[in-house]
Amino acid sequence: MEILAQFIDIVLHLDQHLAWFLHEYGVWIYVLLFAIVFAETGLVVTPFLPGDSLLFVAGTLAATGGMHFGGLVGTLVAAAILGDSTNYWIGRYVGPKVFRREDSWFFHKKHLVRTERFYEHHGGKTVVLARFLPILRTFAPFVAGIGRMPYLRFLLFSVSGSLLWVGSLTLAGYYFGMLPIVKQNLGLVILGIIAISLMPAVFEFIRQRRQRA
Repeated sequence: MEILAQFIDIVLHLDQHLAWFLHEYGVWIYVLLFAIVFAETGLVVTPFLPGDSLLFVAGTLAATGGMHFGGLVGTLVAAAILGDSTNYWIGRYVGPKVFRREDSWFFHKKHLVRTERFYEHHGGKTVVLARFLPILRTFAPFVAGIGRMPYLRFLLFSVSGSLLWVGSLTLAGYYFGMLPIVKQNLGLVILGIIAISLMPAVFEFIRQRRQRA
């Protein structure tokens, strides 16, 4: 429980933790952000990392002059694309074995099944759309690899989705994060970002429950 409490504190006070890291380690902040975005996108076991709120807060820090905005966006886009590609190839070579595994603390087969259904509805655009959906953005490249989507087609969707995702959220943080009302209530803003990003999943869950009923 203590670890969970610490994680929640980090998520709700991302601005303070990232600002401290920036002050203590300078340009190493780019390495940290790259690692977090890469892990959330590229490793099936880390879908819980705070991608959306992280991008918003990073954009806010760039607005203070602590980071170069162009360098920040380039770092995050590269991390997202490389993470996607890593996850795709993992899915392509080890995915079928993972499907046969039982659920564990960090792996839930239902996420894979849910992502497969999303592909059935949206096709290759899933790679783009899932960028804005927590958990799905982690499993979408993995399932694309399992389904052996042609890699160049996957890469096209991945680059498009990464540019849209990183660009929109960092720009939002850059232009709105410094507003007094946002700065004073950043914890609530982060919760709002998380809630909005989870709404499509909630609606899909409700829709499925109604269909089964």
